[in-house]
Amino acid sequence: MSAKILLVEDDPNLGFVIKDNLTVKGYAVSLCSNGDEGYAAFSNNLFDVCILDVMMPKKDGFTLAHQIREVNKQVPILFVTAKSMLEDKIAGFQSGGDDYIVKPFSMEELILRIEVFLRRTSTNSTEKHFELGAFNFDCHNFTLHHSSGEKSLTQKEAEVLKLLCENKDRVLKREEILKKVWGNDDYFLGRSMDVFISKLRKYLKEDPKVQIINYHGVGFKLEVNSAAQ
Repeated sequence: MSAKILLVEDDPNLGFVIKDNLTVKGYAVSLCSNGDEGYAAFSNNLFDVCILDVMMPKKDGFTLAHQIREVNKQVPILFVTAKSMLEDKIAGFQSGGDDYIVKPFSMEELILRIEVFLRRTSTNSTEKHFELGAFNFDCHNFTLHHSSGEKSLTQKEAEVLKLLCENKDRVLKREEILKKVWGNDDYFLGRSMDVFISKLRKYLKEDPKVQIINYHGVGFKLEVNSAAQ
């Protein structure tokens, strides 16, 4: 079955070009021209990837991403934006986005980003669960279980946590995380990665034994201290 993609783009020419190219590649694309239409389409269909323009009438891409994340933590969200400011990119990740691509871009680059999302979603891992103190992390279903409840993670949050779990008690360099999770070690992605680390720390705060330690300018290390109270 072909992957289903939600494309929300208010520029009719760009929207048509993107949809046409993705359709030729075998994807089933639903094109919407504003945020309201995009959310209506999302509410009535199941999509494998969401591609959202940032600047749109009625509802911008960040707001739409927030609404999508309220009902679905797993679907990958890729922002298409003309903005290149660091603050805008961080805002995109804070709203629930997994990645972004800046206009103008090549269709080859966009298709590559989509393929990376789909490949990671369907990849089977030898390790399905990780025990982290009082938490059980199900990396296949992007869920973090605790006696107080269950937390659903986004795909990128789950990928970062899985990489930390697989390298527990080892300092992972920032560029290593970026290349394995995002595919490159772009400076702006590096700054935005801190947003994901902050979110994971917030999710894990109920167990003080579990810590993600920041080695400034170097990277991060996941530690589970069994002796901590």
